[in-house]
Amino acid sequence: METPEPSWRRRLLMEALTVVAAPVSAQEAWLKKHGVETDEIALDFDHAFRMVEGLMEEGLVSRDVLPDLRMIDSIFDEMSRDESPNRWAATALSSDAEWIRARGLAQRVLTREGVDASVLPDICVVR
Repeated sequence: METPEPSWRRRLLMEALTVVAAPVSAQEAWLKKHGVETDEIALDFDHAFRMVEGLMEEGLVSRDVLPDLRMIDSIFDEMSRDESPNRWAATALSSDAEWIRARGLAQRVLTREGVDASVLPDICVVR
C-alpha cells in the first residue's frame, strides 16, 4: 500500500481539527448531515493524529503545536475510558468540560497553522 501524499495527510489532520474546533451548532449540523455519532469527531482526529510525527519531520506541521495535539489526544483517550455514555452524547458537546477544552486546543492549533476553519469538511461514510 502506498503512503498518502504529505499534502493529503496534512489536509486530513487540519480537517479533523476543524471539526473538533467548530462551534457546537456546526458540530451538531455536521453530525446530522453525515449521519454519524459524536464519537466520529474523536475517531477522525485519532486517525489523523497518528500521522503527526511524519508531518513534522517533513516540515508540514509545526513542532510548536505538538503539545496541544497530544493534549487533544489525551482528552479523547481519557473520555473513551470513561464508562459513562453521556460523554459521547451530542448534548455533551456544549456541556462537557473536556469537549470544551479540546475545542479550544484545536482552535489554537488551527490558528498557529494558519488554517481557515470556517467550513467543515465533508466525509464519506461507508456503511
